[in-house]
Amino acid sequence: IIRKKTFAEVQTERLEQAERTILIKCPSKLNENKLLQYLSSHGNIQSHFLFENHGIHALIEFSEKNSIASLQDAIGIPSAVERHVVPFKSRLFTFMLKNPVSQAAEGTPVHLSPQSHIPVKDLIQKLCHADSISSQMYILLNEYQLTEENIRLRFLACSLVRDFARAYFPDSVVRPFGSSVNTFGKLGCDVDMFLDFHDTQKSATKMKKGPFEMEYQMKRLPSERLANQKILSVIGDCLDNFGPGCVSVQKILNARCPLVKFSHQPTGFQCDLSVSNSIAIKSSELLYIYGSLDSRVRALVFSVRCWARIHGLTNSAPGAWITNFSLTMMVMFFLQKRSPPIIPTLDQLKVLADDKDMHVIGGYDCSFVSDLSKIKPTENTETLDVLLGEFFEYFGNFDFRKNSINLRKGKEVNKPESSPLYIWNPFEQDLNISKNVNQPQLEKFVAMARETAWILQKEDKTQRMINKEPWGLAVLLIPFGKSNHSKMKNKVKGIGSETIRSLLESLKLNSASSLQKAVEK
Repeated sequence: IIRKKTFAEVQTERLEQAERTILIKCPSKLNENKLLQYLSSHGNIQSHFLFENHGIHALIEFSEKNSIASLQDAIGIPSAVERHVVPFKSRLFTFMLKNPVSQAAEGTPVHLSPQSHIPVKDLIQKLCHADSISSQMYILLNEYQLTEENIRLRFLACSLVRDFARAYFPDSVVRPFGSSVNTFGKLGCDVDMFLDFHDTQKSATKMKKGPFEMEYQMKRLPSERLANQKILSVIGDCLDNFGPGCVSVQKILNARCPLVKFSHQPTGFQCDLSVSNSIAIKSSELLYIYGSLDSRVRALVFSVRCWARIHGLTNSAPGAWITNFSLTMMVMFFLQKRSPPIIPTLDQLKVLADDKDMHVIGGYDCSFVSDLSKIKPTENTETLDVLLGEFFEYFGNFDFRKNSINLRKGKEVNKPESSPLYIWNPFEQDLNISKNVNQPQLEKFVAMARETAWILQKEDKTQRMINKEPWGLAVLLIPFGKSNHSKMKNKVKGIGSETIRSLLESLKLNSASSLQKAVEK
C-alpha cells in the first residue's frame, strides 16, 4: 500500500512546485509543440496544461527554478506608447506571434483543461445513466471536485501574491487554506490564502549561546490585530497599484478576521487574503484527514452540498443561511454517529497524536494525529445509497431545539446557548460555527431534509429507469416545485398528510394507466 502523504507534506510539495511555475497568455491560434519547444530552450519542462480564461493560457512547470530567471531575461517590457507600466518582473507573461498571418495557419486544436464544473442539467443527464445511487454520487464528485490542474493554478495564485509580500517580508510565505486544500473544494470556489510569518517567528526564538540576550528591533504595536490590519493594508495597496491582473481590491480590515479581497484575472480566481491563521489551517488539515480516510466521506459531502445549493439552502453571499462549512461539519458528525462509525471523533484523533502533533494555538488545544496510517480503517460497510437516505432522515428528525453538534465528542450535547443551530467549532470550543443561521432557514433545511428522505423512500427506481426519467440523486437535484406538484406547505408537520393528498390526486384520474403513472410520480 502506498503511504498517504500528510497534509503538511502535500502543502510543502505544492508550494515548492508553484515556485517553479509560470503562466503565459497565449496567441489565439497556437501551435502547442512550438510553444513547448521554445520554452524548453530555457530548461526542462516538468508538466504543463492549457486552459481558457478570456483567451488561452498555458501553465508551465519547469524542473528547475533558474529556468524562470533565464526566461525572464529573454522577455521584454511592454512598450509605453499609450499607457505607462509599473515595472515589476512577474511570472505572468504574454506571448504574441511575430508574423501572425503565416503562423496562424499552423495553429492546431489544443486540449483545454476545464476550470469549472458542468451545468446541473448536464449533470442530471449523466446521473440517469448510472446503475445505483452510489455510482451517481461518485459521478457528481468526479464532475465537481477540484482537478489536479485547478489545484496547481490555486497554488500558483498564492505563489504570485507571495512574490509581492516578499518585497516587504522576505521570509514570508502565502499559503492556501480552506476548500482549496481540504479536498472538499468544488471547481469555481474562491481561494482563501493567508500570509504566514511562521519561519520568521521561529528563528526569532532561537537564542544563541553567549553573554548577550539578542533580539531584532521591530515596530511594536498594541495588538496583533492592529499589526495584521497594517500589514494587510500595505499588501492590499501593493496588489492594487502594482499587481498585474489584480483587480477589484477591497480591504475589509474591521472584520473579525481582517482580510483583503481581490480578483486575480490571470487565473480567474476570487481571492481572500488574511494574515497567519493557524487555527484555520488546522481545520483544513482535519477535513483533509477525514476526506482521505474513506471515499464515501467526500462523495456524501459533495452530494449534500449540491442538493442544498439547488434548493436554496446555501448561498455564496453571506447571510442567515447554512454555510458549506457548517453543512460539511454536519455530514462529518453524521458519519461519526454511524454504527460502527465511519470516521473517528476529534478526541479519538487526539489520543493517537504524538509529540510533533501537539499544538496549542491561542490557548486552544489543536492536537490530533497527522499520520494517516495510524488511524484504523472503519469496519462500516454501508453503501452510499443507504447513507444518503439516512443523512436526511437523521437531520429531518434531529432535536435542534435542545441539542448541539459536537465533533470532538461525536455526540449530541445540550446547546450552551439559544442559537437555532449550534455546531461547536472543533478547536475554538467557545465558538458556534453556525451562529449566523436563523430559525426560518433552519426550518427550511429540516423541511427539505424530510421531503428528500420521503422521496428516496418511496421512489420506484426501476420504473423510472425504464421510462428514462430522472431517478435517485438526479431527482433530488431538481427543485421540488418543478418535479412534483406537491408544495412545501405541510412538510414540517409530517409526511402523513402528503401521502393522503397524493392518493386523492390519483383518485381523480380515471384510467388505470394514469393511476399507474400517478403512483410512480
